[in-house]
Amino acid sequence: MIHRMETWKKENYKIKVRKWKHAAERIAKPTRIARARSLGYRAKQGFIVVRARIEKGGRKRPARRKGRKPTKIGLYFTTKQSLQAIAEKRAARKYPNMEVLNSYYVGESGTHKFYEVIMVDPHHPVVARDRKINWISNQRKRVFRGLTSAARKSRGL
Repeated sequence: MIHRMETWKKENYKIKVRKWKHAAERIAKPTRIARARSLGYRAKQGFIVVRARIEKGGRKRPARRKGRKPTKIGLYFTTKQSLQAIAEKRAARKYPNMEVLNSYYVGESGTHKFYEVIMVDPHHPVVARDRKINWISNQRKRVFRGLTSAARKSRGL
């Protein structure tokens, strides 16, 4: 018997991934509902899910062409943050009135990885009344300060 957290792997996600085109787009409901709920998602007003796409591999630096041996140019290098943390930032820039709660992996194609980012509206009355989540009303741009779980890992916490 498959654990309920693993059931999402049984469906054919490769076909769906090919259809996902946008860098960050809001979706109606989470692809992995069990995972989203374990990370704090609730199906109520003030909560949204954004699917973020990020290119695989390291960052490509613009090439400096004069006076260097080709081996010393050093075009590609790895970032200090994970692709998941970068995807969270991308979603936060698209929806500036929302705070990032958490995120999780949903799939990948040959060139991109996809994460779903759980976002909360800190000014929504439903969120303000909920004792489990109203702490986020006092937060400001926590994703850019490295306070989400993906970013905390890159900080060594």
